[in-house]
Amino acid sequence: MTNKNSKWPKWIRDDKSVVSCTEKVKVMNENFEELKQIAQDAFDDGVLMEVSEGQMKKVLYSLIEALESPIKKK
Repeated sequence: MTNKNSKWPKWIRDDKSVVSCTEKVKVMNENFEELKQIAQDAFDDGVLMEVSEGQMKKVLYSLIEALESPIKKK
């Protein structure tokens, strides 16, 4: 589900309700813009250093898959 005013999705909670707080949405969108730019820069650097594009994508996917939340769920 994509927000019409953003390239990022509508942010949802585990219970499927939409995060509607303007400041929270703004922070999430800004964080993902920064993350996208950092990932693109790392990818570009790797390709310039002759690393396989496939390997670069695989490593980036693995990085995301390895993320863990420090917040304990109730």
